Amino acid sequence: MSQELFVQSLISGLTQGSVYALIGLGFTVIYSVTAIINFAQGEFVVLGGILLYVLATSLGMPLVPAVVISIAAAALVGGMLYSLAIRPARGGSVVSLIIITIGAAILIRGIAGWRWGAYPVAPPFFSGDDSISFLGASIHPQALWIVGSTVLVAVVLHLFLSYTMLGKALRACAANRLGAGLVGINPKSMALVSFCLAGALGALGGVVLSPLSTMTYDRGAMLGLKGFVASSVGGFRSIMATVAGGIMLGVIENLTVAVNWGPFTSQYKEAIALTILLLILLIRSGKLSEQERAA
Repeated sequence: MSQELFVQSLISGLTQGSVYALIGLGFTVIYSVTAIINFAQGEFVVLGGILLYVLATSLGMPLVPAVVISIAAAALVGGMLYSLAIRPARGGSVVSLIIITIGAAILIRGIAGWRWGAYPVAPPFFSGDDSISFLGASIHPQALWIVGSTVLVAVVLHLFLSYTMLGKALRACAANRLGAGLVGINPKSMALVSFCLAGALGALGGVVLSPLSTMTYDRGAMLGLKGFVASSVGGFRSIMATVAGGIMLGVIENLTVAVNWGPFTSQYKEAIALTILLLILLIRSGKLSEQERAA
């Protein structure tokens, strides 16, 4: 592998991994507060990308308000998912609630396919199309927006959870839902906030990704899976570990494909996420078994 190819693979991996991290943060926020794994998280990414295309390209809206409205609309959909589907069934088992999120993902995907069709869409680039040369590799300006958005979101989310009253209330529900309720925090309201926040995070991933690699109605499932892998690295609770997991997955995918030998080709790129997920599950199950034997 040449130096140029190695650097290009690292840059592509960092870019894609940043998107996986944004999606994974949505999983982390919801699971921390509600102990629910939201398998509709990938559909928020699709909504963000397609809505941006409709507003900025089809309707000619300026880019900044189009981005804000796309993210806000996905946050609203996240809130509706909780209010109309999750909250009425909150007394059910965790498995039942997870199945509801899977059903919601299928519904959103179907509506998106019916309304906007199967053709890929690409909103305008945020800051031009002239690539930047770096060590023989090319960096697209949109990639800088993707990485920068992820870094900014991780920092802001950490500060929000650590230093604001609403953030501390979310952390209290994550630590002890019953105890939080006893001191006056409404766990249902915090769950609603977590779903809205997860919707916004997913949409942000779609907004920054779609100008670079287009968006189709059916990309949510695979993107959601990779965000799930990123979040599982941190046990669905750590912001920084989720970001690290997403970047790790993106870099491993691209370096593996760059080798282009035997099973390491682009045809098997999607299988890498599944392999990493299986390894994480095996490692975690082994640790749990050791703890049970020690107890």
